[in-house]
Amino acid sequence: MKLTILFGGASFEHEISIVSAVTLKEKLQNRFELSFVFCDSQHNFYLIEPSSMKAKTFSSGEYKKAPLLTLARSRFVHQKMFKKIEIDGTVLNLIHGADGEEGVIAGLLDFYSFSYIGPRVDASVFSFDKRYTKWLCEAKGVKTIKYDVLYANEHKDIEFSYPVIVKPARLGSSIGVSVVKESEEMDYALDVAFEFDSAVIVEPFIEGVKEYNLAGYVANGELHFSIVEEPQKHEFLDFEKKYMDFSRSEGPSAAQIDDILLNKLKEAFKTIYLDMFEGALIRCDFFVIDDEVYLNEINPIPGSMANYLFEDFPSVIESLASSLPHKKRVRVGYEYIHSISQAKGK
Repeated sequence: MKLTILFGGASFEHEISIVSAVTLKEKLQNRFELSFVFCDSQHNFYLIEPSSMKAKTFSSGEYKKAPLLTLARSRFVHQKMFKKIEIDGTVLNLIHGADGEEGVIAGLLDFYSFSYIGPRVDASVFSFDKRYTKWLCEAKGVKTIKYDVLYANEHKDIEFSYPVIVKPARLGSSIGVSVVKESEEMDYALDVAFEFDSAVIVEPFIEGVKEYNLAGYVANGELHFSIVEEPQKHEFLDFEKKYMDFSRSEGPSAAQIDDILLNKLKEAFKTIYLDMFEGALIRCDFFVIDDEVYLNEINPIPGSMANYLFEDFPSVIESLASSLPHKKRVRVGYEYIHSISQAKGK
């Protein structure tokens, strides 16, 4: 099976996307005919040889010597004189953060009729912005931690007592996130967060809260789940820990939880996923407080596709690729214009 891994993008998570792509090469190269398409910060697409899938290729700018690609219907194309290269097959959207998770790439792939693994435009919108995720959960009856929103161009007091956690509304990987224990620390935390976004989410910081991660996808009409992971953390899962996790390929041990909690986590995941995320493999991060499940965040394109949470990850990608939704094309027949022309006798 042909699989094109699309990665990079103009995002604060650009480097993490590169790490994810290198990791998936190792996980999938024995099962798939892999192609690698790199989107640089200027939105140019390059065809990267598998042997060049190393971090230094991108940090050094060496990738600019690779064939430059354009898009055609359901394929990437490189045309040079009498030589033409076409990259077709299913695309795996592995661009984290802006571009990849906000809906831009989904819209582009839809426009060019690609078959692709990843969130569609509406799913991207509701999962990329943490404010919209809160609204989605409220509409679907999934609990979330109470929150406040602060904007860079206004001043208001937060409604919670300290400590609180401050995070940009439209950014992942714990970038720009701070735990604020006293009011004197708040201005600095906001300055950091506003460096990345004009909107900031503030939530109460709950000491010692239990956190669980669960990934899943729909294939052949059935929702498939990963194991449940209990991530190891200190105060919160910071950037360094997440960055290392993105390059992880070995599987963790399943969390030691009872069937009641397991079913609650799966039910919350199912409620969030269905009728929104079909075609994507997502990971939901949950809090458990007093035996109640709360969604922390949705990862529509998790680091390294959360491969380490599945026993047979190549089979996961195979089954997902064979069960992708297809956007229905509108038939344009010009009947209205023809009828007007006939009425005018032209």
